[in-house]
Amino acid sequence: QVQLVESGGGLVQPGGSLRLSCAASRSIFSGNTMGWYRQAPGKERELVARITNGGFTNYADSVTGRFTITRDNVKNTMYLQMNSLKPEDTGVYYCNAPNYVGTGRYPWGQGTQVTISS
Repeated sequence: QVQLVESGGGLVQPGGSLRLSCAASRSIFSGNTMGWYRQAPGKERELVARITNGGFTNYADSVTGRFTITRDNVKNTMYLQMNSLKPEDTGVYYCNAPNYVGTGRYPWGQGTQVTISS
């Protein structure tokens, strides 16, 4: 079964932290580069971080130095540690396996809402 399940979102104040989790079916996760996407209100979904099967990472400029993507290849789970959160980080966060242009290759999960507000 092809499945992506995101969790860990919530409401935090600016400067706070959150840790998101993505549980993926093995058919999606195993051997693939995985990524975290964000869809801000009124905007298109964007890829903010990606990690190869071997652990190499890449980040969007807007999150570099604040977000850390990791993965557990035994648990088929990916994480996004988000620190120094800003109001512009608000949005629904999704995980997927990006193709060569960054588009998610599999059906999207429900996402997890992250709201940064005082």
